[in-house]
Amino acid sequence: MNLIKDLLLQLTLIVLPMFTYHTFFAEKFTKETMEKLVMTALWGLSVIFCMSFPATYGPGYRLDLEIIPLLLGTLYSGYRNGIFLAIVAILYRLLYFGIDIGLYVTILTMLCTVPLFLYSRKPFNKAPKEKKLKIVVLLSLHFSIVGFSMYYLLLGFSPTYLRILIIHTSFILVFIWFFTILYEYIRTISQMRVEVQELGKLQIIRDITSVFAHEIRNPMQVSRGFLQLLDEPDLSDKKKKYIALSIEELDRADEIINDLLIFAKPTNDNMHKVDVGLELNRILNITKAYSISLDVEIKHYITNDCWAYANPQKLRQCLINILKNAIESMPDGGYVWVTCIRTGDGNIEITIQDEGIGMSKEQVDRLGTPFYSLKESGTGLGMMVSYQIIRSFKGQIKVTSEKEEGTAFCILLPVVP
Repeated sequence: MNLIKDLLLQLTLIVLPMFTYHTFFAEKFTKETMEKLVMTALWGLSVIFCMSFPATYGPGYRLDLEIIPLLLGTLYSGYRNGIFLAIVAILYRLLYFGIDIGLYVTILTMLCTVPLFLYSRKPFNKAPKEKKLKIVVLLSLHFSIVGFSMYYLLLGFSPTYLRILIIHTSFILVFIWFFTILYEYIRTISQMRVEVQELGKLQIIRDITSVFAHEIRNPMQVSRGFLQLLDEPDLSDKKKKYIALSIEELDRADEIINDLLIFAKPTNDNMHKVDVGLELNRILNITKAYSISLDVEIKHYITNDCWAYANPQKLRQCLINILKNAIESMPDGGYVWVTCIRTGDGNIEITIQDEGIGMSKEQVDRLGTPFYSLKESGTGLGMMVSYQIIRSFKGQIKVTSEKEEGTAFCILLPVVP
């Protein structure tokens, strides 16, 4: 009974920092570095708490669950933070328990397992929820087996320790499975809360846009008409140049208004069954000359039978915008990979991946928000409209990016049989 009580205490000590972060800090940080720093500090506290209040079993056997915050902190917070947590565990054991066999076991176990944790971080964060559970369970099992092997090499085999290993590993696997589900659930709730707030802001913008866009367009069209009337043959070249420039800028403003109207009004018209692969091939042909001019080569893999319910014109508009951004993100040339496949969960997955300048987490989070653009002369409306188009098709856009390594846009659309 005392063993279960002590392990449940450690469970509470792991949960507390997790809830503390998502309750008090999750929405207060605008910089990714500060967010990871605070989260790592809280994971570090969990490691120290688990080691400070171990469960006792038999004479001299101490069981703790520091592997849970160590593993989750590494997978969710990054490479440097994972190494930091491993160092914290080793140093705290040295200071708290002194130099003993347990310290050597801890050091050897960390050296054999933490590199695998670091290697698994990237595939873990890209994996769906079910695969994430498998990854953390296998990594935890690996940690337990390595720890037992090191203990066996240093002290020899003991039936009692084997029994303790089975008990300890069972608790670790159950708790790591539980915590991964809990953490993913908390992150989903936090993300949904942010999305609801953004939707409220977007709705206000849509209401304002639909009213003012038409009112602005009317005087613009009148101005354009009179400028065309003023463009007579006997005018000087300088004045003709000014008139042409004015008309060009009015046309550009009209294009921006069109984008605003598309954003304000969901794209529900002319929706029918569309061969996404065929549309994507057309887009690749359209953008081929443009990509060659920028020394960019497009490689593609498009499977058959990728049908979705969409507006083909708007779908092309969205994909051209994203593909064009991918091409322009590589000023020195490079490769863009375009794929279109059917997934096992009933979606069509369109991926556009470049090896360009990349983006930070803050920049990725702001994509699709009103008037946010990474281009000097950009308005941000193109990407905002693209997000709106995909949402109107009941799809979603996922973006992963790293600075100087490139960006991947993943568009998911429901499959139509």
